[in-house]
Amino acid sequence: MSYDMMNNNKVFLQGKVADEPIFNHTVMDEHFYTFNLEIPRLSGQMDLIPVTISSKLIDSHGIKVGEMIALRGQFRSFNKLEDGRSRLILSAFCREICELDSDINSNCIELSGYICKSPIYRTTPFSREICDLLIAVNRNYDKSDYIPCIAWGRNAQFVNKLPVGTKLEIVGRIQSRTYNKRVDEEHEPITKTAYEVSITKLALAEDKTAL
Repeated sequence: MSYDMMNNNKVFLQGKVADEPIFNHTVMDEHFYTFNLEIPRLSGQMDLIPVTISSKLIDSHGIKVGEMIALRGQFRSFNKLEDGRSRLILSAFCREICELDSDINSNCIELSGYICKSPIYRTTPFSREICDLLIAVNRNYDKSDYIPCIAWGRNAQFVNKLPVGTKLEIVGRIQSRTYNKRVDEEHEPITKTAYEVSITKLALAEDKTAL
């Protein structure tokens, strides 16, 4: 992977292994597994972030339920066909296991990518301004990751006015949230989990001046 492509998408996560790694897929004879990493917010609420990891890293470091680990990697996406519809699947791809460090932000992501859908601006019932973005982040081999992001306050006001194709530099954290989805009137709502990047800082890529 080229240096520039690695810098487009950088993740550091530190938290507790919430469950056993489960086999996910194989690429070039290398097996990959997924598990959830539990990371507390300052508010005390927990984010449960899916992590993809190779069998080599599991064998060399060991991944045990309840253990605290730190990792570096990228936030990646792929489309999965479910019930005839394409669903965006997101996961933190682990490139290395590193030492725990209580002085470092336990949930940090840096992205450099392009707005690929028109931003959606809204306000909460408590009049908090929010803007939803979908950012395309280039990866090697002519691939891209499509990362849902959410901006708040004056950042929301700013990105709402930007056209599709604008390149942004983003710093934030990966967050999880649950919601209920009703399939039809005959069945109870299904609880689902969504993942997105909550933006703390952003800048236009041309000047990289934080807003």
